[in-house]
Amino acid sequence: MLLTSLFRFVLTRSFKPFVFRGKHANKLEFEKLESLGLYVHIPFCRSLCSFCPYCKEVYNKEKADRYKRALLKEIDLACRFLRDKKNVISLYFGGGTPALMIDDLKDIIAKLEEFFVIQEGIGVELHPSDITEETLRKLQSAGVTMVSLGIQSFHEECLNKLGRTGSRFIEKLQLVKSYGFEVIDVDLIFAIPGQTDKILADDINAAFSNGATQVSTYPFIDFTFADNKYKPMPEKIKKRMLENLAQYCHSINLERTSVWTFAQQGTKKYSSVTRDTFLGFGVSATTLLRTTFKINTFSIEEYISRVEADRLPTSLTLSFTKRQRASYYLFWGAYSMRINKEGFKKIIGTELEKMYGMEIFIARRLGYLRKKGDSYELTDKAILLYHHIEQVYTTAYIDKMWNVSRLQAFPDKIILK
Repeated sequence: MLLTSLFRFVLTRSFKPFVFRGKHANKLEFEKLESLGLYVHIPFCRSLCSFCPYCKEVYNKEKADRYKRALLKEIDLACRFLRDKKNVISLYFGGGTPALMIDDLKDIIAKLEEFFVIQEGIGVELHPSDITEETLRKLQSAGVTMVSLGIQSFHEECLNKLGRTGSRFIEKLQLVKSYGFEVIDVDLIFAIPGQTDKILADDINAAFSNGATQVSTYPFIDFTFADNKYKPMPEKIKKRMLENLAQYCHSINLERTSVWTFAQQGTKKYSSVTRDTFLGFGVSATTLLRTTFKINTFSIEEYISRVEADRLPTSLTLSFTKRQRASYYLFWGAYSMRINKEGFKKIIGTELEKMYGMEIFIARRLGYLRKKGDSYELTDKAILLYHHIEQVYTTAYIDKMWNVSRLQAFPDKIILK
């Protein structure tokens, strides 16, 4: 809490907390925004993994059919004021397990394409058990160009400690490769109890040698509402593992594309979060606009009821101050290891150096930033610091927000200090 308060004060010049209020407008102001992304949340799973904090419940066909109808209507409600089709960067489906609604994805994409021109591809998250010839054919038929496989580890003991089981992961990854998707991301978790640097390196090798174009590695974080039997390894070990992982990936000529992501040189990237602005559809989906951040309700039933009443399913809204919006931009820019000056000015309306000149000067003198062209890049030293800050942020902010949202469909207020 002290660290988040300190950074909030430095970046916003205020100890004022982030206050999410239980209010919403029935119109989203996004028509004039550039670099817009789209996200759709599918909350259904075959079974619930204890380590996964995302909004989800066990699949039910009747409820999934009702959810689809509401989702299509939410898109209509959100886009009804658009006068022309709008260009967007990308579309991502997350979950949950989107492939449980595989026969509905084409309809959802078609609905979105009534309002948007998707320029850089469509991505879908896949559980390993989703990977079949039929599913992959249907994904390609729907226009999907990128897939992200939630493998977590190829090592059986590590999977067991996450409450998961692994079967034929290599074979399934090779099958995905044979379909020629532009991007094949493999999600891995590190700092699982008992995991070693060698196990993690072996996982990296297994992913890339069998078809991955990118690997996203995430530290094991124990959310307060999760039901994990095992706890993550200490922060010192997490930091050391990430440092060793980065050195290893560099040694095999992989490109580091974010704090936790490594990719083959020259390949396209899978990233659903590093967007200047985005629209989210479905339960728990978030929307980031120029001056506001919105969260949809986490309750499927309340989501359906709200949309059926011709109202957007927003549960909470944060109205940014200018410096709060700037700090949000910097946080996610730092995740991609690069702060773009032009992008900052487009969103915030002020030159980066004019707002944060002193902080940039100090960060450069301390060896955390270096200037490159029209951007500032994080150094290796800064990347390790960000790795720590991001986990503190997740514990202090996201954990609290998601836990309250799980229990209350429409909270009155959430204060994040």
